[in-house]
Amino acid sequence: MTSSIAQDKKELPFVEISETPKNHSAGSTVSRMIDGLGYRYYWASEALTNENLNYKPSEDSRNTIETIQHIYDLSVTIKNVAAKKVNLRPYVKSKLSYEELREATLFNLKEASELFAKTEHVEEHVVAFQKADKTNEYPFWNFLNGPLADAIYHTGQIVSFRRTSGNPMSNKVRVFTGKNAE
Repeated sequence: MTSSIAQDKKELPFVEISETPKNHSAGSTVSRMIDGLGYRYYWASEALTNENLNYKPSEDSRNTIETIQHIYDLSVTIKNVAAKKVNLRPYVKSKLSYEELREATLFNLKEASELFAKTEHVEEHVVAFQKADKTNEYPFWNFLNGPLADAIYHTGQIVSFRRTSGNPMSNKVRVFTGKNAE
């Protein structure tokens, strides 16, 4: 199990997005983008049924639980980039349940957001992948159009999948403000 799951079962982060940062640095901007992802993911993945988790739009696509697993993997990469750590390949597939994947993903995103909020020089956060004895590094820009954008994209898929399988996301979710309607 990951260390994020062992956090005394605290309330999950991203029920809403926190107040806006006081400064407009590159790091606070990236942090806020991760907060937006966290909020969207929290509500997209909240209260999914077995039918939702097994839903897939076609035979050659991922089902919802496989998409959640992929977002978890992306959250590990996002956290590692924020912490300036290398990502090991190939991924070791986790054996986490839906609830554990959801919780770990949200805490990974929270940690990444907090780390980026303190960052003054985002260009120091390279995307590094190590496979066997070879490491490939990519500039920070690849982080934005790679794992961060991909996680947002796949979160939208969960919203679509759950709607299609009969369990739409709450209509109180307000992604523009990051706070649910009353």
